[in-house]
Amino acid sequence: MSGRVVHFEIPADDPARAQEFYRGAFDWEISSMPGMEYSMVRTTATDEHGAPTAPGAINGGMFRREAQINRPVITIEVADIDQTLKTIEATGGSTVQPRTKIGDMGFSAYFTDSEGNLMGVWQSLGTS
Repeated sequence: MSGRVVHFEIPADDPARAQEFYRGAFDWEISSMPGMEYSMVRTTATDEHGAPTAPGAINGGMFRREAQINRPVITIEVADIDQTLKTIEATGGSTVQPRTKIGDMGFSAYFTDSEGNLMGVWQSLGTS
């Protein structure tokens, strides 16, 4: 289903400190992604493929804060990331980071909406 919120990301100046905070405050499970400076954040139970088992639940990620990606991000699933970025630009938004392949999982990109909010889009491999 295109258009649903599927992920969140939390940037951190000190990822180890942030991980300790979220583990302690909310009992989140946080694990590093091999070969990436990125950690997966599990806030809810998942199936064998890593998808949340509770309807409407999402998990997320954490990374070192970057100049352009410096605040929490909500990520929206899309069928065609390139077409979505064109539509975003045509409706008053702008691309912050173009389509980037993420391992063998899919593609991500970042954009700002018409109000200047930083958001993300996600396209799983095998779609479009």
